[in-house]
Amino acid sequence: MSRRGEVVVVDFPYSDGGSKIRPALVVQNDRDNGRLAKTVVAMITGNLRRAGDPSHLLVDPATPDGAGSGLSGASLVSCINIYTVEQSAILRTLGRLSGTAMRKVDDCLKAALGLP
Repeated sequence: MSRRGEVVVVDFPYSDGGSKIRPALVVQNDRDNGRLAKTVVAMITGNLRRAGDPSHLLVDPATPDGAGSGLSGASLVSCINIYTVEQSAILRTLGRLSGTAMRKVDDCLKAALGLP
Protein backbone atom coordinates (compact mmCIF):
# COMPACT_ATOMS: atom_id res chain seq x y z
CA MET A 1 0.00 0.00 0.00
CA SER A 2 1.23 3.46 -0.88
CA ARG A 3 1.06 6.17 1.74
CA ARG A 4 0.36 9.87 1.37
CA GLY A 5 3.60 11.84 1.10
CA GLU A 6 5.63 9.06 -0.49
CA VAL A 7 7.75 9.88 -3.52
CA VAL A 8 7.25 6.96 -5.90
CA VAL A 9 8.29 6.04 -9.43
CA VAL A 10 5.51 5.47 -11.97
CA ASP A 11 5.06 5.31 -15.73
CA PHE A 12 3.32 8.69 -15.95
CA PRO A 13 1.02 9.04 -19.00
CA TYR A 14 0.77 12.08 -21.24
CA SER A 15 -2.36 13.27 -23.01
CA ASP A 16 -0.79 12.54 -26.41
CA GLY A 17 -0.70 8.82 -25.58
CA GLY A 18 2.97 8.64 -24.62
CA SER A 19 4.38 8.15 -21.17
CA LYS A 20 7.58 8.58 -19.17
CA ILE A 21 8.91 6.79 -16.11
CA ARG A 22 9.28 9.52 -13.53
CA PRO A 23 8.86 10.34 -9.86
CA ALA A 24 5.46 11.30 -8.52
CA LEU A 25 4.06 12.22 -5.11
CA VAL A 26 1.22 10.24 -3.56
CA VAL A 27 -1.42 12.85 -2.61
CA GLN A 28 -4.42 10.60 -1.91
CA ASN A 29 -5.36 10.07 1.75
CA ASP A 30 -4.15 6.93 3.53
CA ARG A 31 -7.67 5.67 4.28
CA ASP A 32 -8.40 5.39 0.57
CA ASN A 33 -4.88 4.14 -0.17
CA GLY A 34 -5.60 1.24 2.16
CA ARG A 35 -8.98 0.27 0.72
CA LEU A 36 -8.69 1.09 -2.99
CA ALA A 37 -6.54 -0.43 -5.72
CA LYS A 38 -5.80 3.03 -7.14
CA THR A 39 -4.12 6.12 -5.74
CA VAL A 40 -3.80 9.74 -6.85
CA VAL A 41 -0.33 11.10 -7.59
CA ALA A 42 1.10 14.47 -8.61
CA MET A 43 3.87 14.57 -11.20
CA ILE A 44 7.38 15.57 -10.13
CA THR A 45 9.62 17.28 -12.67
CA GLY A 46 13.19 18.50 -12.79
CA ASN A 47 12.08 21.44 -14.94
CA LEU A 48 12.15 24.34 -12.46
CA ARG A 49 10.76 27.10 -14.69
CA ARG A 50 7.46 27.19 -12.73
CA ALA A 51 9.15 27.51 -9.34
CA GLY A 52 7.24 30.11 -7.34
CA ASP A 53 3.93 29.29 -9.03
CA PRO A 54 1.31 28.68 -6.30
CA SER A 55 0.38 25.29 -7.82
CA HIS A 56 3.97 23.99 -7.72
CA LEU A 57 6.21 23.11 -4.78
CA LEU A 58 9.99 23.25 -5.00
CA VAL A 59 11.57 20.24 -3.28
CA ASP A 60 15.30 20.46 -2.69
CA PRO A 61 16.93 17.32 -1.27
CA ALA A 62 19.64 19.55 0.22
CA THR A 63 17.08 21.03 2.67
CA PRO A 64 15.54 19.39 5.76
CA ASP A 65 12.07 19.28 4.11
CA GLY A 66 13.40 17.53 1.01
CA ALA A 67 16.16 15.41 2.53
CA GLY A 68 14.04 12.27 2.83
CA SER A 69 12.46 12.60 -0.62
CA GLY A 70 14.90 10.30 -2.39
CA LEU A 71 15.12 12.79 -5.24
CA SER A 72 18.55 13.32 -6.80
CA GLY A 73 18.18 17.05 -7.35
CA ALA A 74 15.90 20.03 -6.95
CA SER A 75 12.47 19.25 -8.42
CA LEU A 76 8.93 20.61 -8.60
CA VAL A 77 5.80 18.82 -7.42
CA SER A 78 3.32 19.86 -10.12
CA CYS A 79 -0.13 19.93 -8.57
CA ILE A 80 -1.65 20.82 -11.95
CA ASN A 81 -0.53 17.40 -13.24
CA ILE A 82 -2.37 14.85 -11.12
CA TYR A 83 -3.23 11.32 -12.16
CA THR A 84 -4.94 8.23 -10.80
CA VAL A 85 -2.69 5.17 -11.02
CA GLU A 86 -3.07 1.52 -10.05
CA GLN A 87 -1.06 0.97 -6.89
CA SER A 88 0.33 -2.16 -8.51
CA ALA A 89 1.81 0.08 -11.24
CA ILE A 90 4.05 1.88 -8.75
CA LEU A 91 7.53 0.68 -9.64
CA ARG A 92 9.25 1.64 -6.37
CA THR A 93 9.29 4.14 -3.51
CA LEU A 94 12.16 6.63 -3.39
CA GLY A 95 11.36 8.33 -0.09
CA ARG A 96 8.83 10.66 1.47
CA LEU A 97 8.27 14.36 2.04
CA SER A 98 8.23 15.92 5.50
CA GLY A 99 4.99 16.94 7.20
CA THR A 100 5.88 20.58 6.60
CA ALA A 101 6.38 19.95 2.89
CA MET A 102 3.07 18.07 2.68
CA ARG A 103 1.22 21.02 4.23
CA LYS A 104 2.74 23.14 1.45
CA VAL A 105 1.58 20.53 -1.09
CA ASP A 106 -1.94 20.91 0.35
CA ASP A 107 -1.73 24.66 -0.39
CA CYS A 108 -0.50 23.91 -3.93
CA LEU A 109 -3.39 21.49 -4.51
CA LYS A 110 -5.85 24.12 -3.28
CA ALA A 111 -4.35 26.68 -5.68
CA ALA A 112 -4.46 24.21 -8.60
CA LEU A 113 -8.07 23.22 -7.89
CA GLY A 114 -9.33 26.70 -6.96
CA LEU A 115 -10.25 25.70 -3.40
CA PRO A 116 -10.36 28.20 -0.53
